[in-house]
Amino acid sequence: MSPHSNHDAARGDDQALSFIGIIPARYASTRFPGKPLARLGGMTVIERVYRQVSLVMDRVVVATDDERIRQAVEAFGGRAVMTSTEHRSGTDRCQEAYVTNGGGEDVIINIQGDEPFVHPLQLKAIMRCFDNPATDIATLVRPFDASRPYSELENPNTPKVVLDSQMHARYFSRSVIPYVRGVEREQWPSATQFYTHVGMYAYRAAVLAEITQLPQSPLELAESLEQLRWLENGYTITAGVTEVATVGIDTPEDLVRAQALLDEQERKNP
Repeated sequence: MSPHSNHDAARGDDQALSFIGIIPARYASTRFPGKPLARLGGMTVIERVYRQVSLVMDRVVVATDDERIRQAVEAFGGRAVMTSTEHRSGTDRCQEAYVTNGGGEDVIINIQGDEPFVHPLQLKAIMRCFDNPATDIATLVRPFDASRPYSELENPNTPKVVLDSQMHARYFSRSVIPYVRGVEREQWPSATQFYTHVGMYAYRAAVLAEITQLPQSPLELAESLEQLRWLENGYTITAGVTEVATVGIDTPEDLVRAQALLDEQERKNP
């Protein structure tokens, strides 16, 4: 049971939920300053993200703290709102942007501004999580391919997640979970199904307002994973499954890889 008031009481079960996609985009980045405005295949990274999201959603807005990004978004016909430079996370930026944009939608989807290949199937998977009225927050997971080496699973920059039978997240960790007893670690990927976390989130509007007021929690501070704060406070996180592998852009080298992927896609689909 989630810790907040019954968010479904005022809405009939047969009434369709309304969604808004919010794309947090900061100019400052330690590893790649200005990356939302980097060029990828003739348009900026942020425009590619925006156009991908718009394939599924009618309501899309970029949440930024930089006038250059706002102007770039409006130049291609997108919508952007200015937000504070003081936010600790994209979640906090989403809440301000949602309110500034007028609010009213039932569910906010937080799409990373450095994922130019975000796929419509991923957005649809996270939206379907709200078919379950118990869902407070939704996210995505990817089944780990058993043919991949254990070293990839072990990478602490790829969080792992344990799910229950209802596809609710029970824990996220930078460590490999679950532990497979009596099996050599290199054999773990073929011994059980592991899931890695894909960093897209969606929140019911009332829930987003609440979680942005919560103090950081012990598990969150230990693992440096924001979603643990929500679990520690009793919120229900439902996971959608995606098989789609995308390329996030954290560094200039990632941009080169993204361009190569884009070139390959265009060769296959001229």
